[in-house]
Amino acid sequence: MILIVGLFAMIAGCAYQYGLPYLIPALRADKGLSLREAATLISCPVAGLLIALALWGIAADRWGERIILSTGLTVAGLALLAATTVTGIPALGACFFVAGAGGASIHAASGRLILGWFAAHERGLAMGVRQTGQPLGVGLAALTLPPLASRAGLHGGLYLLAACCLAAALLVGVLVRDPERPEAGDDEHRGRSPYRTPVLWRIHAASALLVVPQFAVSAFALVYLVDARGWDAATAGRVLAVAQVGGAVARLVVGHWSDRVGSRVRPMRTLAVAIGVIVLVLAAGALSGSSAATVALLAAAVLTVTTNGLAFTAVAEYAGRSWAGRALGIQNTGQNLLAAATPPVLGTLVAGASYGAAFATAVAFPLVAALLVPGRLGTGRTAEPEPEPGLDRS
Repeated sequence: MILIVGLFAMIAGCAYQYGLPYLIPALRADKGLSLREAATLISCPVAGLLIALALWGIAADRWGERIILSTGLTVAGLALLAATTVTGIPALGACFFVAGAGGASIHAASGRLILGWFAAHERGLAMGVRQTGQPLGVGLAALTLPPLASRAGLHGGLYLLAACCLAAALLVGVLVRDPERPEAGDDEHRGRSPYRTPVLWRIHAASALLVVPQFAVSAFALVYLVDARGWDAATAGRVLAVAQVGGAVARLVVGHWSDRVGSRVRPMRTLAVAIGVIVLVLAAGALSGSSAATVALLAAAVLTVTTNGLAFTAVAEYAGRSWAGRALGIQNTGQNLLAAATPPVLGTLVAGASYGAAFATAVAFPLVAALLVPGRLGTGRTAEPEPEPGLDRS
């Protein structure tokens, strides 16, 4: 039950945090915005995440997951309702910003729930289930927001997103129970900072770089299919919703994979290389006008979301329960810093050059990430020991 409620909370949060690109046509029609202005506006929830993630993580370490999740989701829902009552673009951006700040609680607190309620050999799959909330939330947005906005305008989409957040807040308050807190001295790090070694910093950096191709695809997939391939928005939304479901299934598969091999980082490195290859194919197809770009775009929509759960689980396990909230807050801050910057920067490239140029810019990021992923890290809290000199680990 904890896992189901946590999943619904992730779906509700990610539907507006990362699903607002599906309201770009409504923003352009209702508010008269350019693509660059709309791309900047949809980054406001992610900008709100940036200022609040670490704070929510500290609060979750101090007061527990239940109160933090329910409070943050309520703030997000009310902010989205407020967005339906404002008229100016700055006010709308401010509402999106506050909604993003409230929803930041989901990313810190729900991960701690998984760490507390599941054993190490179960966490990869359990965290994969939780992490499917992101593609499922984006898929929900892709499936519902374009047709809803075409009939009821921008406000219709915002009402749906607000209702999902408030319903999730109610479920968390009623059903979620915090796991037992660790006794003093039980934590692997004995209360000391896990940032004394570079392990967490390398995972944070690699995860942040992997966000760039993910958001290059998610932010511009709909408008690319509409503008460059001539699709109508509703059809494109349905196809992308299917791709997001594929991404959710892929997260489960790689989570189980990491449980089987006893490592989060080895699958993460392999997937980072694969992401670089598929984005390269997408960029080449978009630059040449080939229909292969459409296939590569859909494959990238599935593949680019697969590494988040692995990195999230690795960070939580290495940090331990006493530091997990703060570590996950820092993890998500780095990711969302680049997530907030990616749509406006690439939107400028699209306006000044082409979609192919924007996708090509994202190719190098996952390849660098593959180099940064730590070489050895087990599924417990500590890194696998380095071999002693002269000994053969085989």
